[in-house]
Formats: sequence, structure tokens, C-alpha cells
Amino acid sequence: MLSQPIQASFKLPNGAEVIIETGKLARQADGAVTVRQGNCILLATVVANKEPKEGQDFFPLSVDYQEKFASAGRIPGSFFKREARLNDYEILTSRLIDRALRPLFPEDYLCDVQVLVTLVSSDPEIMPDALACLAASAALAVSDIPIKEIISEVRIGKIDGQMVVNPTRSELEKSDMEFIIAATNKNLMMVEGEAKECAEEDLVKALELAHDAIRVQIKAQEELREKVGVKGKRDYKKPEQNEEIQQKVIAFAKERVYQISKSASAKHERSEAYDKVKEELIASLGEEASDLDKKLAKKYYEDLKWEVVRNMILDDRIRLDGRKLDEIRPLSMEVEPLPSPHGSALFTRGETQSLTTVTLGTALDQLLIESAAKSDYAKFILHYNFPPFSTGEIKMMRGPGRREVGHGNLAMRSLKQMMPGNEYAYTTRIVSDILESNGSSSMATVCAGSLALMDAGVPIPKHVSGVAMGLITRTEDGKYAILTDILGDEDHLGDMDFKVTGTRDGICGVQMDIKVDGLSMEVMREALEQARKGRLHILDAMYDCIPAARPEVKPHTPRMEKLIIDKEFIGAVIGPGGKVIQEIQRVTGTTINIEEIGNYGEVSIFSADKEGLEKALVWVKGLVAVPQVGEVYEATVKSIKDFGAFVEFLPKKEGLLHISEISWKRLESMDGVLKEGDKIKVKLLGIDQRTGKFKLSRKVLMPKPERPQGDRPQQPGEENKQPQAE
Repeated sequence: MLSQPIQASFKLPNGAEVIIETGKLARQADGAVTVRQGNCILLATVVANKEPKEGQDFFPLSVDYQEKFASAGRIPGSFFKREARLNDYEILTSRLIDRALRPLFPEDYLCDVQVLVTLVSSDPEIMPDALACLAASAALAVSDIPIKEIISEVRIGKIDGQMVVNPTRSELEKSDMEFIIAATNKNLMMVEGEAKECAEEDLVKALELAHDAIRVQIKAQEELREKVGVKGKRDYKKPEQNEEIQQKVIAFAKERVYQISKSASAKHERSEAYDKVKEELIASLGEEASDLDKKLAKKYYEDLKWEVVRNMILDDRIRLDGRKLDEIRPLSMEVEPLPSPHGSALFTRGETQSLTTVTLGTALDQLLIESAAKSDYAKFILHYNFPPFSTGEIKMMRGPGRREVGHGNLAMRSLKQMMPGNEYAYTTRIVSDILESNGSSSMATVCAGSLALMDAGVPIPKHVSGVAMGLITRTEDGKYAILTDILGDEDHLGDMDFKVTGTRDGICGVQMDIKVDGLSMEVMREALEQARKGRLHILDAMYDCIPAARPEVKPHTPRMEKLIIDKEFIGAVIGPGGKVIQEIQRVTGTTINIEEIGNYGEVSIFSADKEGLEKALVWVKGLVAVPQVGEVYEATVKSIKDFGAFVEFLPKKEGLLHISEISWKRLESMDGVLKEGDKIKVKLLGIDQRTGKFKLSRKVLMPKPERPQGDRPQQPGEENKQPQAE
């Protein structure tokens, strides 16, 4: 018999109730809860091994978020009709949970932990990703798995000038700001999102509002844990320690690491120097040192490097490559390095380089994005590739990992803010290939993507740039250092890694991971201001490279014409079984897409050949044109009769050109006058209201012959009179 479920609840600022429940489902997991808002229900489970794997020296946390299609009464569209690998949306949601949870575990906890969050019931108006981290944290809270704190996560939107916690799906469509924020009761942990050029102060206000809402959710989790009766957290096996070896490492390597760190050498030279010291350190332990001793020495050496470099930056205000704290590495950029893509750019910042291309396609190239709640098409796509040679390594070439998906999404969300709206007919795909990496390649992707878009002639109004920032703090004396344009080696040193993208007028995208306790909003404001200055420095160089989007697309880019037609003519353009539109595309070499929007149809015609594009445009215009009396048309002779010729003057519209209307000269027959296939100009004289037949004339478009001087019109009856003899 099922035990009685235990519940706790809270209300969002908009009055919506959220219920957290445990004890009913998945009872063999270490922790399991459901989180419900409306008809949206998430099941979160967490299981941890009791012992770490032999020799394991890292924390193996895995987080997977998945949406069951049955939750929305749908069957997956794949061949196998079952949920397959996680899609990009699920991967991105998994990353949001992972990044918030990972700092909660003790640094010496090395047991495998698996967190699974599943959408089991969908509500069309509730965004489940805003509740997913709450569910994961609640599952940990009711378990005995050792975590330091409870967290939660909310989405902040800005609708009609007002900030809203966890807006509905409909509200979010009208929002000009969207941030997902995670926090403990005291500290912010993670920020991810986008905005339409918001000010730095708006971001700070969003963080403060989110933190207030998160504290309410944490209180509900604490209440649930008390009701469950969790007594304490399990003990776990801690890694081996050896203070004697640790002191040997410090004595042998501290000064040498400091000298290497302040030498301002290149990445590979510095890395080789560090490795040489490590080899000599291991050798200094002697042959009697065990494998465990050597392993511990390597760990202590890495810990020492972390401490030495942080203190060097805080005390000496010196960075690994010799730059000032707010200095950006040398910039180099060019557009159109590749002749064949529709747009391209090469962006280099220090030892980070992105080669980015833009391809403009038709509506048929749109990306289908499927989730449990809905299926939608995207006209703007960005793919980010990180090959192993970019860091001088050898790795198996597989599909894009979660890191690549996350970095590409940040760049896509940032550039999307400047993209033209749905009226822009092209499907736009950006591909960033990272050729070198030492520092944020996602920010290089944003800059290169903006340059390539302008090179392709995409009408974006402003450049978007991005910069990766770091923050190092020391609690003992309150010192801190904000680093602009961090190196790869500086990335893992910091207490806050954050990336900010935007234009000269505001923020377009943000990604932050905050690891320090008690980060004040004043330090956050200072960091954002330093990031703004770095962003503007890069933007100045980008505008020098290409100041505005090219006025036209490249000659080899598919040209596009758009035509708005009445809804009633859509069928005429498509034809029975698509016969007409297929014929137009085959004859003219174009690609045509028709969308029904309200009471009209939008016809988009694409072709790299200007002549074919114009031919297709005339053809479609003819199909939807209403014959106008008095208009002149170019007609094609379809058949010849004794009494005239039948001509097609608009697609599928024919009329009789009577023999008397062909020429001012009286014609006895049609022999040799016209032949099938001839192109002639005709004028529509009238439409028979009873039969709908068209009266056409060719001769009215020809000069009327003048009569010889002295001639008078022949009078009726004179044609039979015989001349009189003189």
C-alpha cells in the first residue's frame, strides 16, 4: 500500500500556487518529488552511490531533463515513435540545473550522483524549465545526500515595463527581457538569459526580484524536509590526504610557479613550464614514493597553482599574460575571407579565433523545433563547433556536446535581438568554427557572427559584441579583482565567470556562474560596468571593420521577392495537387513558398538567377491578377481559327482576338498572319457580363493609317455603282 504523500506549497507573486510532493512516486530513489503548477507536473529523482569509484579524483554529477510527449497528449514524430536523445531545449535546461546544483556538493565528495527531471504532465501556459531546478533541489533536500545548501531557480520577464516572476508562455512572447536565475538563501548562483538592449541596472533589479522569489521557494523546501523528517546527511569516504607531501609540494614549487605565472609567456610556453616543474616535483619525491603519493603530489600541485595565480592577481595586479585587469587582448578582424559563402568573417582576439559563415536560405530551410508543448519553426539558426585542434589536442570527433549546444545558444540569443522580424523572408544560418581557443570562444562567435551578418547583407541595425569577465575575491582581507577578457587558464580561477553581450545601447545576452558567498550588488554593478566598457572597445573595432550591413546580398545569394495576394488566389497559385507551383519552379528555376497569414497569402520567391526570379514574379502576378478593361497585356497565341486567334493574355485566361481586331487592314484569312506561340500585345476592350468572354484588340495599339488627301469615305450603296462614260 502506498504511503501517504507529504506536501509543501507556496505562491508565486502572481498568485499561482506551486505544490511540492514526496512519498508517492519513485520511492526507491534516494530522493523523489513532484512539483506542480496548474496542469504542469515535473518528477525529479536523485540517486547517489554510497562509495566513490576506485581512484576517482573528480565529482561525477549527471543531470538530465526530459519531456515526455505523452505529457501533452502527443506521439513523437520520429521513425521509432519514442523519445530519443535529448533535444537542444532539453540539453539547455539540463545545463541550467547542473550549473546551479554543482556548487552545492562538498569539494571532497566524489560519489556518482544522477539527477533526472521529467515532465510528466504539460500545461500549455506554464514554462516547465522555470520549475525544473526547484524540483531537482527539492529531491536532494528530502534525501540524505550531502549538500551544503538548498537552492531554487526562477525566470524573470519584463512585460509592458513591469518585471514578472515566472511569466506564462503567452506573457513571455511579449517580454523584452528573459533571465533564468538560481540562488541559495544568501547568494546568487547562476544567471542565463537575453534582453532587447536592457541597461545594466535593469539586470541588477531583475536579480534582486528573483532572489526574493527564490527565498520563498527555499522556505517551502525546508518545510517539506522537516515534514519528511530528514535527520542528517550520510557520511561518505573522503579522498586520501597527506600533509607531509603537501608541504613538500609547497616548498619545492611555490616560488617557481609564481615566477612562471608572472612571466607573461604564451599559453603553450606557460603550460610547458608548469609541466616541467611538475615532472621535477614528482622526481624529487624519490623512488620510494608510492603511486598514491605521486597522485596526491599532482593534486596539491594543481591546488598550489590555483592559489598562487589568484594571489598574484589580487596582490600584484598582474595577469598571466601581463595585461592590466581591464585590458582586452589585441583584436584582428576581417569580413569576406571566404568567397563562396553568402557572408563570412574571421574574428581573432588574442589566442581565440572564430571563422564564421552566414547562409541565407528559403522558408523550406527552417528548423523544426519539437517539444512536448508545441512544435515550432525557427528561421534563425546558429551552430557552434569546437574541434580539438583549437586547443592543440586530439579527441574523437563526435556530435556536438552539451558545451557546444550551450555556447551556441548564448550566441544565438544575443544576435537574435538585432535580427529583422518575421517579415524577413530568408532563413538565416550562422556557423561558427572555432580555430583557436584560449578565452571565451562563445563571445568570439557573437562578434564574428555580427560581422558575417553585415557582410551577408542581412539588415541588422547594430553590431553586437561580447566579452568574458572574471572575478577573484579573498574573504580574509576583502580584496577583489575584476578581470576583462579572461584567458582559459583564468577561467577556472575565478569566483564568478560571466559573459555579457550587447550593443552600444544595452545588454542582449548574459551568462553567469557565481561561486563566491556574499557577493554584493555593488561589486556586481562594478563588474557589469567594466564589462560594458570592454564591450564598447570591441564594438569600436567592429564598426571600423564594417560600419553597416551591405545594402544588397551577394550576387550568388538567392534573390528574394515577396508578393502579398488575396487568400482566395492561394489555390490558383498552388494548383491542383501543386501542379501549377511546381511548373513555375521547374520552368523558372526558382523556389517558391506560400504562407497563409490571416486573410491574405504571402508568396516568397527565391532564385540566384535574376531573370528566372522576374519571370516567376510575372507568372505569379498573372495568376492572381484580375483582368482590367483598358489594360495592355502581352499575350501568347494558343490556337488559330478562320475567324481569328485564341490568345492567353494572363495565366489560364484566354480570349478571342477576332480577325477584324488584328490589323487596320482588312484580312481575307488568317493564313500567314499569326502562328501558335507568337507573342503579341493586346488590349482588353471589354468583358461580356453575360458570358464572361473577353473582347481583345491588337489593332488599337497600332497606328491608324492615314487616308490619301482628297479621299472621302465611301458612302453606303456606292460600292455597286459603275463609273460614267465621258
